[in-house]
Amino acid sequence: MKIGLPASYPSPVELPFNTASCAEHFQLAAPDRDPGGEGFWLLLQGNRVFTEPGKTGLQLPAGDCPVAAGKHPPLYIGQWQERPCRLLTVPSDWIQPAQLQSESIMAADPQLPLPILSLAGIGRMILHWERSSRHCGYCGAPLTHLPGEWGKACDTCNNHHHPRIHPCVIGLVVRGDEILLVRKPEWSDGRFGLVAGFVEFGECLEEAMAREILEETGIRVSNVRYLGSQCWPFPSQLMTGFVADYVSGEIVLQEDELEAAAWYRLDQLPTIPPRRSIARYLIDKAGDYLHSS
Repeated sequence: MKIGLPASYPSPVELPFNTASCAEHFQLAAPDRDPGGEGFWLLLQGNRVFTEPGKTGLQLPAGDCPVAAGKHPPLYIGQWQERPCRLLTVPSDWIQPAQLQSESIMAADPQLPLPILSLAGIGRMILHWERSSRHCGYCGAPLTHLPGEWGKACDTCNNHHHPRIHPCVIGLVVRGDEILLVRKPEWSDGRFGLVAGFVEFGECLEEAMAREILEETGIRVSNVRYLGSQCWPFPSQLMTGFVADYVSGEIVLQEDELEAAAWYRLDQLPTIPPRRSIARYLIDKAGDYLHSS
């Protein structure tokens, strides 16, 4: 498998962390469907995933588990290259074997095959779900997995719980031959991106996008159009991408969210998000939506 991110993506479906990026190698399955036998290990330590060299490049560790059994046992998550794939959290004090290497899936240009990068993102979402769904939100009793799926049941109050994916919006705002870029204070030095935020009660996605842009920058937009989406496993979002046309307003920052915002021509862009994100995908597509002032 080729290491590193591609220069471009045919569509947002092929972005990292979306299932399509690893579908050729991986089929998700419920944890109670483990067929047994040797397989592959998806070893995660925070945002880091562990791999080992193989005949065709980096691959998931296979065979005996290189990590001693801990508080939480391995979790079967499906089939990787037609063999069982089991997910395991690596403790922070684990001594990494010499044959393994690790890489952060949040790196600007992760030196991983795209299918492994995306599988690690899926694994991270699964771990978040497992950790946040140990007890029932209605009565506090322990939850158990429902047969054949990732949902869980409460045997005390008989409520069912299912993986929680949080919808978010992210948008490219165009004005003539310029796009609106914003900066959050916690981002790396000099990096700008796009307005984004969570969907609120009662909103459709387009309403949420227009509201977020107005709240964060004081800019009013219209003609909000959906362009694509990306799974974002940090920890469990679905980023829905839009382009919108400027209508009116001057930039007025929501200072508890942003520290800067400005209009940029495509030949004068500052540092922008890495190619693993839908934010970068939208910016790269901006030329399709600009027009002369």
